[in-house]
Amino acid sequence: MDPRSNGPRIGSPMTAPHAQTANLPRRLFEAQMLRVPPKPERPPTAPPPRPHRLPELGCRHALLLQGPAGPFMRRFGAELRQAGIRVTKVNFHAGDVLFYPGPDALSFRGTLAEWPGYLAELVRERHVDAIFLFGDQRPYHRAAIEVARSLRAPCRREGPAVWVFEEGYLRPSWVTLEQDGVNGCSPLPRDPDVYRHLDLPELPDPAPAPRSFGAGAWYSTFNALTFTHLNDGFPHYEHHRDLNAWRHTAWWVRGWLRKLRYEQAERGMLEQLTRDWSGRYYLVPLQVHCDFQLRHSRFSDVEEFAREVVATFAEHARPDHAIVLKHHPMDRPFREYGPLFAQLAREHGLEGRLFYCHDLHLPTLLQHARGCITINSTTGMQALYHDCPTICLGRAIYDLPGLTFQGELPAFLEDPGTFDRELFARFRRYLQHTSQANGSLYVRVHEDAGPTGFRWFPGL
Repeated sequence: MDPRSNGPRIGSPMTAPHAQTANLPRRLFEAQMLRVPPKPERPPTAPPPRPHRLPELGCRHALLLQGPAGPFMRRFGAELRQAGIRVTKVNFHAGDVLFYPGPDALSFRGTLAEWPGYLAELVRERHVDAIFLFGDQRPYHRAAIEVARSLRAPCRREGPAVWVFEEGYLRPSWVTLEQDGVNGCSPLPRDPDVYRHLDLPELPDPAPAPRSFGAGAWYSTFNALTFTHLNDGFPHYEHHRDLNAWRHTAWWVRGWLRKLRYEQAERGMLEQLTRDWSGRYYLVPLQVHCDFQLRHSRFSDVEEFAREVVATFAEHARPDHAIVLKHHPMDRPFREYGPLFAQLAREHGLEGRLFYCHDLHLPTLLQHARGCITINSTTGMQALYHDCPTICLGRAIYDLPGLTFQGELPAFLEDPGTFDRELFARFRRYLQHTSQANGSLYVRVHEDAGPTGFRWFPGL
């Protein structure tokens, strides 16, 4: 069905962008913060070095959906246009418009149920051959991936490729870009021999990304304020999380107070663990309560995971071993597990052997741990980097024979064993060559690069 028949809630794919965005005030956010820094002029005979150029994406018309809060998608769109690729952007709520007012931006104002039909018509009318989005589990993005697959189905004309951005598999200073999906939906080979038989060269050391928490916090603040107060033009939009600015303000004030409290409570804990328990504790990095990666596991939430791990540890670990549960720093405003873990310590007789922390230095914890227990956090990759044996209780890209423990948790607690460090080095190089861009979603890292500031992966 032609999406234009759905009435004024859904703008025609061919509607001029300024007509859909003219009524949205943007005085909350100065253009200075969104401006794409100009790329230094180069003579025509001296193109930028290969590592800073976009990889070959095989597209002529790119459709951009939602990105992280901030100017990243606008910068990426500018980089695509510099490469001669036509770009269209779809905005779903007022915060999207704030950060990407144009050029060639459309506003989808319909319901989630109407979105697949609108997208299919847009792809056909504009001959879109690639869709770029951030995170493959957002409702609108999951629907978009299904639409693209249906258009690529047998007996139909070739549909658009889907490229998914995500936080880097290799932390910090990296951003992931994979085709068709990330994390549990990643197309990465699952056979470890694929990596063993590849002899890829080492790439230059990544440039460290500046601290981006401040920039990300400002972007999120403006995004939430715009959504909360200026979203009347998008009456049917359904966000994947609560985006009310004032509730977020209250939560982050609570998180700041918790941070101050745990700074006091954790004094001396790291020294105690590295001195008295070195090589005799298991580290359990907790994931954000709303992490979409939980869908790639059998756990309904982080609390269920923690309860099972603590109970299994109490039954199977040696009495001279300890367990350290580390809170995710971005989850501090939203969840607090202290009372639960105190209760579990009493129930299982683990007083003095169960530690709960927020801000202890993660690399140091990993270097002194006997093993790492995770659902599917990217902390597992960091654990392997620091020679710490790891078990995944969910589905993770790095959960491969030879890299992670392939047995059950009780056996891991008895003997975590070791892993193939050469396989890990080859697997890591494969990621760097095929899906990891050196950069940040919030600040530009390479000033001599394109608008994103990325040093892109070279490919195979």
